[in-house]
Amino acid sequence: MRRGIENVEVACGIPMMMQGYNLEDVTPGVDETLIRQPLGVVAAITPFNFPAMIPFWFLPYAIACGNTLVLKPSERVPLTMQRCVELLEKTGLPNGVVNLVNGGRTVVDALCDHPDVRAISFVGSTPVAKHVYGRSALAGKRAQCQGGAKNHVIVLPDADMELATQIISDSALGCAGQRCLAVSVAVTIGEAQKTFRDAIAQAASSIRVGSGLEKNVQMGPVISRESKQRVESLISTGVGDGATPLVDGRNTKIRDYESGNFLTPTILDGLPSSSQLAHTEIFGPVLSLVHANSIDEAMDFLRRSPYGNQASLFTSSGAAARKFRYEAPAGNIGINIGVAAPMAYFPFSGWKESFFGILHGQGKDAVEFYTESKVVVERWSRQETRKF
Repeated sequence: MRRGIENVEVACGIPMMMQGYNLEDVTPGVDETLIRQPLGVVAAITPFNFPAMIPFWFLPYAIACGNTLVLKPSERVPLTMQRCVELLEKTGLPNGVVNLVNGGRTVVDALCDHPDVRAISFVGSTPVAKHVYGRSALAGKRAQCQGGAKNHVIVLPDADMELATQIISDSALGCAGQRCLAVSVAVTIGEAQKTFRDAIAQAASSIRVGSGLEKNVQMGPVISRESKQRVESLISTGVGDGATPLVDGRNTKIRDYESGNFLTPTILDGLPSSSQLAHTEIFGPVLSLVHANSIDEAMDFLRRSPYGNQASLFTSSGAAARKFRYEAPAGNIGINIGVAAPMAYFPFSGWKESFFGILHGQGKDAVEFYTESKVVVERWSRQETRKF
């Protein structure tokens, strides 16, 4: 909720961010001005995992730039934005500025195809992101489509291991691993292989899983039974490829919630870098450990990933941090940070198959995405000024 509010606060600065620029006497007697105008009707299609935050990556910027918005939240979590729209109505926002629709693929395709919708913002899996991006482009719309991720963290031997363990555990297992910036693979270098492995296994084993309505519960269920089955299947794939399950979350049963979609944290040690799982988005509470002999070897592994949403490094070396920041093939970079989520002043970046488009969400990118520029060139004849 705080990150959603942060985007609203940044969007309140749109009158400054949306300003164009001008040049008087670009040639004698001719002035040239660039202005920004709203697109008209825009749409946002958002996922289940942060139903109160991700819509606000788009909604406040779209309407502050002068557009009207059609919002389609995930059909799995329709109530959160329904409540938000009810609250928006109480602010006095004119009818029709923010519009809520529900549904699945049929609704998504209708928004992509409708001639009155000028732009589409999307967050979800890579296959759907590709579909929305391609279909929107065929209809002549601009689109920003954020897809899946396989986020890596490199742990060097000189890292503060206690701090690294806590932060990486929170990143990989928070929200049951169901977030686009969750760490999915930890690449350990040298001695960190043993020290981090033992520490992260202990941390994962201590996490209390259960209903989020109960006190002291740290991790809840995954979104659906199908998701649980898919995650368990991917864990089995990793084990079959040679990984050792230090902590195994398959076949979890929580007392009083035996039918729930629960998985306990899973730590897969020694996952071969050639394994399919090393480059497959899991979207569940699973952390795979891959070992490398040097940071260069680890970076080569990162470059082979089809995704480029986030990458992090844990170290006490400034030289290693600078090398990583410069070379890491991802749009969001963390140094001793497990979830490199940019503040709303900055764009939520993403590379490769984690993002399709040019302009990202948040900040100045959002202003450019939700407006189109118009260049006005004017010449006025030099007549004697009338006297009044």
